[in-house]
Amino acid sequence: MSVEQRRFEGMIRKRNGTMSVMSGSANSTVTQPPGGRSRGDSRYPQYAPHQSGTMMVKPQNEPADLVKRALDFKTQGTQCYKDKKYREAIGKYHRALLEMKGLCRVLGDPDTSKSPSTVLTSISKSSLTDEQKGAVENAELECYNSLAACLLQMELVNYERVKEYCLKVLRKEGENFKALYRSGVAYYHLGDFNKALHYLKESHKQQPTDTNVIRYIQLTEMKIRRNAQREKSEVP
Repeated sequence: MSVEQRRFEGMIRKRNGTMSVMSGSANSTVTQPPGGRSRGDSRYPQYAPHQSGTMMVKPQNEPADLVKRALDFKTQGTQCYKDKKYREAIGKYHRALLEMKGLCRVLGDPDTSKSPSTVLTSISKSSLTDEQKGAVENAELECYNSLAACLLQMELVNYERVKEYCLKVLRKEGENFKALYRSGVAYYHLGDFNKALHYLKESHKQQPTDTNVIRYIQLTEMKIRRNAQREKSEVP
């Protein structure tokens, strides 16, 4: 056999070896992992691709979770108030109320203008127990009452907002002493002395010996008398 014939046969053998590797589907490709390991090599573990949706994650907006978060924020707000961190307390009380409004949406009422306690009493079917509903109702009133208390501790008091929060409480608990007293204080500083006297006297009925109530009643009555005298002197 000549040299040229042996060279030609060697080329044919190389070509046949390449064809055997490329055999199979025309669109298939052979990809080896780093290090030359074959994916089908039984010496190395095989990893299944990640399957999305196979892990069950508990939703964080379940009614019971929202109730717990609301109560936790209210408790944190109370601690901040005790520590005289009034701005932080205000933020915590607002977060608690937001969780309660979120609870209303989860239970099927998207109207955020409604009071959470009103929504809870109007919903006949829910996953909440009576104890949880009662806790939410009490927490809502405590948050509004405490927000008013925090605002009264600020250097610049927003008496309009104090009045708003207190009236929210009184719509649910008309004889709430703190809300009655703070409403009277707010109306006094807003210049509505007749309404101030009304709420202060109502709070006085609840606690007749409270010195702050007595002092504000005296201040309010003095303002009313002075206004009456001024109006009388202005009459031609």
